[in-house]
Order: sequence, then structure tokens, then C-alpha cells
Amino acid sequence: MASDGGAGQGRRIGWDIGGAHLKAALAVGGRIAAVVQEPCPLWQGLPHLDAAFAAILGRLGPADSHAATMTGELVDLFSSRAEGVASLAARAAAHLGGAVAIYGGRAGWLAPEAAGGRAEDVASANWHATAALTGARIGDGLLVDMGSTTTDIIPIRAGRPAARGYTDAERLSGGELVYTGLTRTPLMALAAEVPFGGRRLGVMAEYFATAADAWRVLGVLPEGVDQHPTADGRGKSAAESRLRLSRMIGVDVAAADEAAWRGLAAVFAERQVRLVQDGCLLAESGVPGGGVGPVIACGIGRAVVGEVARRLGRTVAAFEDLVPADGEAAPWTGSCAPAVAMALL
Repeated sequence: MASDGGAGQGRRIGWDIGGAHLKAALAVGGRIAAVVQEPCPLWQGLPHLDAAFAAILGRLGPADSHAATMTGELVDLFSSRAEGVASLAARAAAHLGGAVAIYGGRAGWLAPEAAGGRAEDVASANWHATAALTGARIGDGLLVDMGSTTTDIIPIRAGRPAARGYTDAERLSGGELVYTGLTRTPLMALAAEVPFGGRRLGVMAEYFATAADAWRVLGVLPEGVDQHPTADGRGKSAAESRLRLSRMIGVDVAAADEAAWRGLAAVFAERQVRLVQDGCLLAESGVPGGGVGPVIACGIGRAVVGEVARRLGRTVAAFEDLVPADGEAAPWTGSCAPAVAMALL
């Protein structure tokens, strides 16, 4: 994640205020100069957001303007989405100064003090920002953004988002929001039973392990994307992930060899791939001309998106290839697409 500390004209920072991470992208002269992601367990209190803002601003330096979108209003710190939107918008304004715009999706840009009154438009609209930027750069396609917690699936038609839903509830029902992510999804959410050692075993309904453990055991978890503590508070080696996997089926880790645990990890990984694939099929079935254009892959789960595209017989376009970016910032533009959209829209 590169940074650019020089002051100057045309410096704009885009923010994506999530429930688990705070992401920011710095645009200088219309190019992405830096992308930063900080872990932010917002459900534990607003001081975590304050600390994340301070850390990122310390790295990126000053900006002429700021634009923010959010999903963090959903955390159980808030009693309603409206309360969450108003609180997060006010926090952003307090940290970032006067030149702050809140993204309202279909409602356009809003002043921070107006965001709470348009909560239905502001809440979880980060997908809309990514789709709007993507649509401006590609005519038809299917945008799939797999993050740490969720996957957004948005058909693009004639350069515009063609999603049928807008709110989380609407998008969940139409396959446009799939609540599965590369690192934070508990494995109990992916399968109720799994094959292991020639038997069909039930999966423990406990927070013993996450998707990050399965992908780590398989040796394909991207470097630096798993920023939160593990389920048991232990480390992030493959051996420790195998131990966490073993708890999911009530079998001691020493009772099977590494190949068996890789096989179990592959089962959970396959279930996650299928969830995303099913979401794509459902989302595309609701718009005319399904299957048109490439799959545009973004998020830390871009490799999973690529596999889904292969199964669907679709070509893949990388979101980061659609965005002008400098040096080390380029790969992270794909991982933090909504923040990049905020910086460039």
C-alpha cells in the first residue's frame, strides 16, 4: 500500500467506512496515488473508528476534499441504520474537516448533517459507488466484489448499474448481496455437514474457524488481507489453521494427516465458491440479456471471482485495470474498490 505525503491541488481522499475495516484511497490529479486499509472492529465502539481515521490520515496526509460511503451502520453498536448513518457521517465530518461529501447513491451527494435523514439511500451504498465507476468505464458486464465479509454482485448494462435491489434486504433476496467473504465468514455458515475420512460429519455450530483458515490451509490466501484476530486468538500459520479446522468436526488434528485437512479445507472453499456462483446466476437471471460482457473482479477475493467466471464461461476483467493508479497502489485499488470510487467519482 503506497502513500503520497506531498500536499498540493487536486488531492481527494475517498473513504469506505465498514464494520470491520476502514479503507481510504488518495487521488492526486485524477490518479490513485495510495490505498490504505485499517482493521476497525466498529461493533466494539466508535473509538476504534477514531483510531483508524487517525492512522490513515497520518499516512496519507492532507487533502482538498473527502468523500465517504459506508456499510458500518449495520453493526450492532447502533439501534437502527438511521442512527448508524448519522453517527458515522458526523464522525467523518469531525475527523476530515469541512470539505466532506457523503455518498447517497440514488440520492446523489449529501452534506454530513443531511445523511441521517436519507439513511435509506446512504446505508450500505458502497456497492452502488463501485458499480457507477465501473459502468463509466465498461458498457456491459457483471461486477463481483468479494470482500472480507460479503460479496456484491451487480449487473452492468449500457454503462449503468442494473441492480434490481437497492437496500440490503432487497439485494439479499435477488442474489445481488451474498453474505460470504474471503476471511471473516465462520465456517459453520458454509456447510452443515462435510465428508471426512469416508464419513459424513456434522459441522459444529460454533465460531471455531473462519474462511480465512480454509484458504490458508490451501495455501492461496493473499498476503496481508486477513487483518483481524483468529477465532481462537492464536496465530495465523497453516498448522494453527488446521487446528481450528479440526474443531469444526470434533476430530483431533493429530488424528489425520495434512492431506486430509487440506481436503476438508477444499470442501469449505468449494461451498463458498458455489455460494458466489449461485448469486451470480440469480442476479443475472433478473435482467435482460444475462451473461453479457465480462465479469469485473474486485475485492480481496478476486481469485474466487475468477474461478466463478471460469465456471460461468465468462471472461474476466480486473477492476484495477480500469483505474489509473501509481506504483504499489495499483493492486490495492482492486481490493478497496468503493474507496477508490469515492476518490474518483
